[in-house]
Amino acid sequence: MKTIIKTDKAPAPLGPYNQAVLSNDTLYLSGQIPINPESGELVSTGVKDEAKQVMENLKIVLETANMTFENVVKTSIFLSDMNNFSIVNEVYGSYFNDETAPARETVEVANLPKYVNVEISMIAVK
Repeated sequence: MKTIIKTDKAPAPLGPYNQAVLSNDTLYLSGQIPINPESGELVSTGVKDEAKQVMENLKIVLETANMTFENVVKTSIFLSDMNNFSIVNEVYGSYFNDETAPARETVEVANLPKYVNVEISMIAVK
């Protein structure tokens, strides 16, 4: 069974996909970029602010599915520049307990939607 998770409190998808899909007890969260859901504008005041907005967007989608970051088992971080790794890692890490943090990969990519610096997707389990 597949349930679409959708909230107006997180940015609307930029294409033919959903913010998240719940299948049985597993939640697949689409990648979020630093769009402020209230204004619809990109956060462009630096990588730290971008990473924080991305994590806040993911937090809202998790909450919509009645989950928290404690439910996250896997994340994928995409960076436009690996030199930003430590900044994004610091922000990202502030949302998790080190002892129960999810599995993760971080990769540098040639480009991201709207030419942002960071995009993060997640998988969570109830």
